[in-house]
Amino acid sequence: MQRAMQAAYLPGNSTVELRTVPVPVPSHGEVLLRIKASTICGSDIRAIYHEHLGKGPEGYQGVIAGHEPCGQIVEVGPGCRRFNVGDRVIVYHISGCGVCNDCRRGYMISCTSQKYRRAYGWQRDGAMAGYMLAEEKDLIALPDQLSYADGAQVACGFGTVYEGIEKIGISGDHSVLITGLGPVGLAAAAIARKLGAQKIIGIDVVEERLKLAKDMGLCDETLASGADNVSQIKDLTGGFGVERAVECSANAAARATAVRATRKWGRIVFIGEGGGVQLNPSPDLIHDQKTIYGSWVTSTWLMEELTERLVRWGLHPADIVTHRFALSQVSDAYALMASGKCGKVAVCFDEELQATSAEGMNRK
Repeated sequence: MQRAMQAAYLPGNSTVELRTVPVPVPSHGEVLLRIKASTICGSDIRAIYHEHLGKGPEGYQGVIAGHEPCGQIVEVGPGCRRFNVGDRVIVYHISGCGVCNDCRRGYMISCTSQKYRRAYGWQRDGAMAGYMLAEEKDLIALPDQLSYADGAQVACGFGTVYEGIEKIGISGDHSVLITGLGPVGLAAAAIARKLGAQKIIGIDVVEERLKLAKDMGLCDETLASGADNVSQIKDLTGGFGVERAVECSANAAARATAVRATRKWGRIVFIGEGGGVQLNPSPDLIHDQKTIYGSWVTSTWLMEELTERLVRWGLHPADIVTHRFALSQVSDAYALMASGKCGKVAVCFDEELQATSAEGMNRK
């Protein structure tokens, strides 16, 4: 196997640098992956690509970018107990200490160890390269029925959405509002559809995203973001508002809309990172007995459950990938993702690079 590879770094100023670096060697408890698909997350754009916003141990540490990895194991270090060479795996994108209360629950995103909590692509080398080291404890088996591009999105976007939706519960009894129709919002709509949501309404400021959500059949109604959104949503729901709302935009106005367009006794989950919101607690929440949930990434056990359900549902996250790029074109990939005029953007290798990007939620 080659012992040098190309790898992408994010120095800030909306630029990407490709460097030649050695292929790493797995140590105790680690595996070496041949990366097959690495999708780009909105958090990378917000907090690293444009400028480095994170501070201290939470900041970008100048490592290889990419925190949505999926690939195949090509080497196994000593001490590994479950996975072997040839296995197809998703990488849970935060590596925790493994022994604090949150890690023991499977929520390594909330690991309390400042020394050992390191996110792939942020504080330790990530997936925008030909190969990547991962700790065996961070791996999720990728079922044969799912592609590597499917798995890359489970690593963050679809996993994050599934966690939030599990908190609020969605069924055929519910109309659902999704604010923000980027890749996370599209994932929310796709899962809500499979859970039987009675009506799905999406809001965004970008015309291309509204069209994509409608063309894919993910939203029954799409609305351009504006001051009349609450009244428009009530008109679409018999004057009541939606039973469930999934907030994916991190926009203050959209967050307020998500709360105010939800009917009495309804539930709202905030997933979008950053930003703020202004609410009036009594009329917006207390008097209508609404509940707001916060949801941050997911756990390893729910990620495993999600992969099982994706197979059962016949749902392929890769179907919202609208553009695939080779690593040599990684600058174009990040620029397109930053524009917002797309679905999910993936950097792919081998068979995943040749795969056709779907234009709907039907398997190609």
